Amino acid sequence: MPVRRLWKFIAGFTLLFLAYQLPEGIGQRLLGSFPAQAALLLAFFLLAYLIGRTRSEGALAAYALENPGRWWRPLLALFLLAIALKLLTVALGARLGVFQIQSSTAPSAPALAFALLATFLPSLAEDIVTRGYWFPALGELWPPAAFVLASSTLYVLNHIYRLATGPGEWLMLFAFGLAYALALVRFRSLWPAVGLHWGWNFGNALAASICPYNVSSLPGSRNLAIAAHLLMAVLVLAVTPAPEPTAPPSPRPPRP
Repeated sequence: MPVRRLWKFIAGFTLLFLAYQLPEGIGQRLLGSFPAQAALLLAFFLLAYLIGRTRSEGALAAYALENPGRWWRPLLALFLLAIALKLLTVALGARLGVFQIQSSTAPSAPALAFALLATFLPSLAEDIVTRGYWFPALGELWPPAAFVLASSTLYVLNHIYRLATGPGEWLMLFAFGLAYALALVRFRSLWPAVGLHWGWNFGNALAASICPYNVSSLPGSRNLAIAAHLLMAVLVLAVTPAPEPTAPPSPRPPRP
């Protein structure tokens, strides 16, 4: 990558990374204002669009988000898979004493509709920062395993407000990143990864709505989440073909 293009690439990522932190850092933690949080999140997407327009691939392709109509089936399938695994971890955790179920309620349709949107946008934003921005530039240059590991590490580091919670949290986030990055690499599109990420986040909201629970064992809760995401990764590997190796560039003919 030429030096000028490299600096432009780094500057774009830096802007996206900082903009992603603002909804929680300013909107939630500093101001305690949901409207401010929502406005800053929408500003992130505006910035992402403008940065994407500067890339040669185009605004959507710059984040591996092109052809959304083609990917709705795997997105939906992985979305439902992640929800099912989240609910399964809650049920299993309740049996193991990791969670204490408080009550059972039926969520309203408006609440579910709001939860769908409120979990989709942050999931997509984080996927853009930690995976989508990097894949068009590095997906053909790096071996798939190297990209998955690098993206998973970046996913951990992107949770700047949770890093102080320690290695247990880092390991859980790394497992999350493995499953989501693997979905991107195997499908070669960010949309299936968004399906997994969105489904897990919506599953959190759904579980908290239909069966509110308290966490009795934080390590146990993390271990269940790690196991669920490793299972996601195994299933993604099982249903997708391995990516074909990238052909080496053709040598240039010698100059006369």
